[in-house]
Amino acid sequence: MAAVTETWLVLGGGSTIGRAFAQRAAAAGAAVLLAGRDVAELERSAADLRLRHGVPATSVLFDALDLEAHRGFARACATLAHGRLHLLLAFGVMPTQAACEADPQLAQRMVETNLTGAASVLTALAPVLRGQGGGTVVALGSVAGQRGRPRNHLYGATKAALGVFLQGYAARHARHGVRVLHVLAGPVDTALTWPLPKLPFMVSPAAFAAATWRLARRGTGQVHVPRIWAPVMAAIRALPDRVFNRLDL
Repeated sequence: MAAVTETWLVLGGGSTIGRAFAQRAAAAGAAVLLAGRDVAELERSAADLRLRHGVPATSVLFDALDLEAHRGFARACATLAHGRLHLLLAFGVMPTQAACEADPQLAQRMVETNLTGAASVLTALAPVLRGQGGGTVVALGSVAGQRGRPRNHLYGATKAALGVFLQGYAARHARHGVRVLHVLAGPVDTALTWPLPKLPFMVSPAAFAAATWRLARRGTGQVHVPRIWAPVMAAIRALPDRVFNRLDL
């Protein structure tokens, strides 16, 4: 077996997309750190990666809401990594707009998870990336963050704010060799979207992970996955408010 020279830390390693991306990384010969709250489940996934692909794979406890633990978590990941560390940020929650309006604590938890938790852990990991001379950060955003829609503008606001954070993060750390890829995801067939009506251009987690993996190897900046969402969202953003506000989106 060839020497392992890089490790992908999957933040949200128990998510459907996180597991699918981890399979892609391991198949390419990278070590994998699966980070999340259910360590027992993550360890089962890590064992599968070790058996299937013959690469180092480890589970790591991570809670997006435990901000005080993020710096220690970052140091632990640096110790566990084989070669250069790269990151996939694949966690988040998406309660419905109605549920958030009915329960302010639910809305607060969404903001703290999708924005505060994401910004905190990426900030904690920045010294690790700089210290190793760079690395790739892939962060999963959403097309919902490109224009506030009546049905999910609270969720969209967390993703829009994450996008601004990622722009600044990329600019701040680019001189240290850090590459940031912000993936604007269209609907993916996961637990987040199962309660929703059938959505257009929906893709499987495996197809989404495959496209994201290809982009992670060569790209930076902001991209849509699937690509069809780039012209769709350009058209939606171009609509005048008087037209947009009459649509049931």
